[in-house]
Amino acid sequence: MSVSRRTLLKASAAATVIGGGGMPWVARAQQAEFSYKYANNLPDTHPMNVRAREMSAAIKTETNGRVDIAIFPSNQLGSDTDMLSQIRSGGVEFFTLSGLILATLVPAASINGIGFAFPDYDTVWKAMDGELGAYVRGEIGKANLVVMDKIWDNGFRQTTSSTKPINGPEDFKGFKIRVPVSPLWTSMFKAFDASPASINFSEVYSALQTKVVEGQENPLAIISTAKLYEVQKYCSLTNHMWDGFWFLANKRAWEKLPDDLRAIVAKNINAAGLKQRGDVAKLNAGLQTDLAGKGLIFNQPVVAPFREKLRAAGFYAEWKGKYGDEAWALLEKSVGKLA
Repeated sequence: MSVSRRTLLKASAAATVIGGGGMPWVARAQQAEFSYKYANNLPDTHPMNVRAREMSAAIKTETNGRVDIAIFPSNQLGSDTDMLSQIRSGGVEFFTLSGLILATLVPAASINGIGFAFPDYDTVWKAMDGELGAYVRGEIGKANLVVMDKIWDNGFRQTTSSTKPINGPEDFKGFKIRVPVSPLWTSMFKAFDASPASINFSEVYSALQTKVVEGQENPLAIISTAKLYEVQKYCSLTNHMWDGFWFLANKRAWEKLPDDLRAIVAKNINAAGLKQRGDVAKLNAGLQTDLAGKGLIFNQPVVAPFREKLRAAGFYAEWKGKYGDEAWALLEKSVGKLA
């Protein structure tokens, strides 16, 4: 009888909470005021998604559950071009995208990917956290998107192949290489007399596996996490481009957040971006050994001949004209004379 009484008391208390003033509190505890989606194109195990999960948890805690950001990795919500449309329409609220692909909407966003421009990470961060990055963020803002202050690291890009190593610019002649859907990549590899094919990242593995293309180019972290070493034999450490991800927000969704919540979200996104940069640096340090153990054959080409080939082909002059004098001057202020 005592058990039955306790059960009845619990049921009565629950009914009071549900039927009375407790209901709004219960609803708030269970459902966020702002449930947003964050989409990206990288595998779940990549440092970007590891840090994004931490970031999302921290935001939920610090906003007392008012902001809940769900993460959708690996192109789950569509290709890069699909998700760029979705971030603009509000189909997703957050999206990280390479500046080189964002350039289809914001031409200046690809300037960090100018071939063989950045010699090292110190130069990259000085430029992208400094005047060049501020200029690009201003241009992104003009396209009606919100962009966070800190660009996330994708890394220096390396060239892989199923047929031959790339030792000099002449090895690119006629080389069938997958490139992202971006004019800058196509332009650069055409300057090397290669045969670039624009293919979304979600289709890269199958394109290599079926020999639609001979090779591709990506940072070591992506070559590893996407298991591209399974369908490639050589990896040439060309360091031909540095690539980063701008963390974008849909403007309407961003402006719906009250100022205090906006500050918490931005702070945690930028902090996660800085941690992710450190993760990629550590990852890259051990990846060459790890990938060599999985069968990739590495070589380290000399950079100067590639830069000379681009200069002779008019690549730098062409892109200086496209970006304009102001943007190009900011780039050369960081990396030295190119054109």
